[in-house]
Amino acid sequence: MKPVRTLAAAALLACLIPAAGCGITPTDVQDRGDAPTTKIPPPSKTFFLIKDGELAKEPANVDDDTVASLLGALFAASSRPMENRDTALRGFTYLRAKNSVDPPQRDEIQLPRTSTLTVYISGEGTLSQLGKAQIVCTAQQDAAFEMVRIVRENKNRPSTSEGRFTCGELK
Repeated sequence: MKPVRTLAAAALLACLIPAAGCGITPTDVQDRGDAPTTKIPPPSKTFFLIKDGELAKEPANVDDDTVASLLGALFAASSRPMENRDTALRGFTYLRAKNSVDPPQRDEIQLPRTSTLTVYISGEGTLSQLGKAQIVCTAQQDAAFEMVRIVRENKNRPSTSEGRFTCGELK
């Protein structure tokens, strides 16, 4: 019986030694900062005006980086005097933008889900290629939008589409 007790005591001792640790004292958890992640930068605070007959990026005076505020500032700039820059948006008014990337309001899935921004404008006359480029290139600084659709809302007439564009097509 003595060998059985000795064997049991040895087994018990073998179980207690790992529980005592390996000689390294435990420490508290230390916060070393955020985990490394990729952050997509917000759209820049610039819009496109015309300089020497071509698109030129200009700083925009806006409160935030949203596409809606950039487009509002772009159209507002057409009513102010400019030194060596111009705009093809005189006579047009920015109304609103609708983002197809926004989630559905209820629980149904809306198909197709594309990353198209629809920009609603009003005004008389012809919207030139440079005017379309100003709108589209300003909006596409936000990488979330693959296409920009321009819709003109008319008084006492149905709305008309000016088309769907990318900045590269119009430059």
